[in-house]
Amino acid sequence: MATLLLRAAGTFVGGLIGGPFGAILGAVGSLGGFAIDNALLSKSSTRQGPRLEGMPILNASEGGSIPRVYGYARAGGQIIWATRFREEQSSEKVGGGKGGLSKGTTVQTFSYYANFAVAVCEGPIAGIRRVWADGQEVDLTNIEMRVYKGTATQLPDPLIEAKQGPGRAPAYRGVAYVVFEDLPLESFGNRIPQLSFEVMRPVGKLEPQIEAITVIPGASEFAYSPQEVTDTLGPGNSVSLNRNVLHAASDWEASIDELQALCPNLKRVALIVSWFGTDLRAGYCRVEPRVEVPARPGASQSWIVSGVPRGDANQVSQINGNSAFGGTPSDASVLAAIADLKARGLQVTLYPFLMMDIPAGNGLPDPYGGAQQAVYPWRGRITEAADGTAASRAAVNSFVGSVAVGQFTPGNQTVNCTIGELSYRRLILHYAHLCALAGGVDAFIIGSEMRGLTWLRDANNAFPFVEALQALARDCRLVLGPATGITYAADWSEYFGLQPTDGSGDVFFHLDPLWAEPAISAVGIDNYMPLSDWRGTTDNARNDGVRSAYDAQAMARSITGGEGYDWYYASEAHRNAGARSPISSGDQGDDWLYRYKDLEGWWSSQHFDRRGGLAVASPSAWVPGSKPIWFTELGAPAVDGAANQPNVFPDP
Repeated sequence: MATLLLRAAGTFVGGLIGGPFGAILGAVGSLGGFAIDNALLSKSSTRQGPRLEGMPILNASEGGSIPRVYGYARAGGQIIWATRFREEQSSEKVGGGKGGLSKGTTVQTFSYYANFAVAVCEGPIAGIRRVWADGQEVDLTNIEMRVYKGTATQLPDPLIEAKQGPGRAPAYRGVAYVVFEDLPLESFGNRIPQLSFEVMRPVGKLEPQIEAITVIPGASEFAYSPQEVTDTLGPGNSVSLNRNVLHAASDWEASIDELQALCPNLKRVALIVSWFGTDLRAGYCRVEPRVEVPARPGASQSWIVSGVPRGDANQVSQINGNSAFGGTPSDASVLAAIADLKARGLQVTLYPFLMMDIPAGNGLPDPYGGAQQAVYPWRGRITEAADGTAASRAAVNSFVGSVAVGQFTPGNQTVNCTIGELSYRRLILHYAHLCALAGGVDAFIIGSEMRGLTWLRDANNAFPFVEALQALARDCRLVLGPATGITYAADWSEYFGLQPTDGSGDVFFHLDPLWAEPAISAVGIDNYMPLSDWRGTTDNARNDGVRSAYDAQAMARSITGGEGYDWYYASEAHRNAGARSPISSGDQGDDWLYRYKDLEGWWSSQHFDRRGGLAVASPSAWVPGSKPIWFTELGAPAVDGAANQPNVFPDP
């Protein structure tokens, strides 16, 4: 029909013009009508989408400069190798009415993919963290990007070598570069986008020396999961609970990848996993796993710890409507983290940890005499006011609990406990069994910095919590076997003994039975000993020859000198006034007894308790030099003056 109509119209117009134009316009009308009829009436046809006529790429200037990067920096780059775009064709049959096309029309579309390499900067670097394309961060989990750090020994990329031929591909040694393989170009207008890269290149001496590190936060329900965990809030509305980056599948993967990139000689990782204490009074303190929110019905992974499901767990306290802590890591996430660390070739120490969830306005009686208990206090403050009595042993027994090794059974990605007791023994034995379920770990910590409890004496001057730690060490040895290192992480002010401030002159090597315990592998110390007494100016540096707050040589001298070795402050007023008192044991020749920094003196000597200032006749159970010393923690907060008191963290 359109052929007839348009031919008639063309002939009519041509007739008005006259001459040969009548025949020409008639033929044009016939051709146009035929095309319309064919589109409308034909059973099938083919339509092609747009195709690239050329393959535009970013400019790659010959002789362009190669930037040098220090620390963290965002850099561009030069394309140093590329292939022709790969074209991928797809066809789709469309029904009538779609886009005005007739029924049975085949629509062909074309997609394009690029293979190319970009030189980023001079190597070697630690790695590349984030990538932007045309100003937008790229989700690196959805593309194939290989990073070459620019070492002197790096090998050619296998794709480049496959394209160029064996022995014909450069390795670009000394240049940090990336290779993109089959990068989809549709989102970038079928062109290679403008790219920039966040480069990591440590320039200090510290990172290559680090061989062990402690992983925190220790409290976050799914932060340790290498796989993404999501929560569905409603139809089409979900959030990620453990992925806040685009350069890795989870926050865990991003963090450990970066850790290994920055610390290439890393060998050991201590994984902290936290439960929560509820009271500074040992006899009233429950020890339990807690959650951030009471319900997550849309979570892609269930939370369960020690057989306790989310619905049966208490919630951490709130500050202005937000969680004061993250929740206890789920057992499944801890198992996955252990497996991931092992797969990376790292030794694993599991570090069960106790945080005190005591909020403001708690109204709890304070064993230290305050109006109420301190807000979110240190676990080392758990104690019993009636020290030196039978009541202190009863309080310790209540805190420790009585759950036995045989009352734990393996479950599905968890370990169940057959009794409901929420106690310190349950915390430690649960994670010992969880480590066994994970195939074992290299080391295990049975507690840390419980100074207020280890110092508690009963009516016979015995130390009930130390006895409880010995029993726990033996039980953990049964669960974990002979190959796992086991220790208690004593506070630096606790490891060497108890010296009561009652004027008696007594000295108790209270932890020596624990250090001598056959189930204990090493003397564990959380080492936060002061390394400086810096007060801001060289004129006020307390005559220690300190040149500045960054005087590394002065700090090195203070490892076995200065405060805690040569002198001490008798009070905070003396500290503020700079009134130092020398450390001396008098004429008994054992100054190391009062020098917490004199690790060698303590380690290599027999230990004799003192009563009334005089040594008793028999030594303690400690055998000089019998076990190694492990620094189970070591460090300082990154704030001005931190070396003065490394154990003080100013952020509440």
